[in-house]
Amino acid sequence: MTPPEICPQCGAEVPPKARACPECGSDEETGWSEEARYQQLGVPTEAFDYDEFVRDEFGEQEPPPARPRGISFFWWIIAILVLLAFLSLYF
Repeated sequence: MTPPEICPQCGAEVPPKARACPECGSDEETGWSEEARYQQLGVPTEAFDYDEFVRDEFGEQEPPPARPRGISFFWWIIAILVLLAFLSLYF
């Protein structure tokens, strides 16, 4: 396997035929292997449990209570008052 141009471990430039990173010492066994590259991506494995991840990340929270649908009575009164104000200015 040819070394990457940039070390996946530390980000340093790697010479074309190097066997290890000159900065951190990563090589094919420690940081250039395909398995190491996949681990750095943070891609979940097949055993990944999304529901467990959400519980760990956000805790056990109850959803907020549902708001009533439709326009509340208060806003109907405001709309009628604004309409009456415009009509009074018009006539």
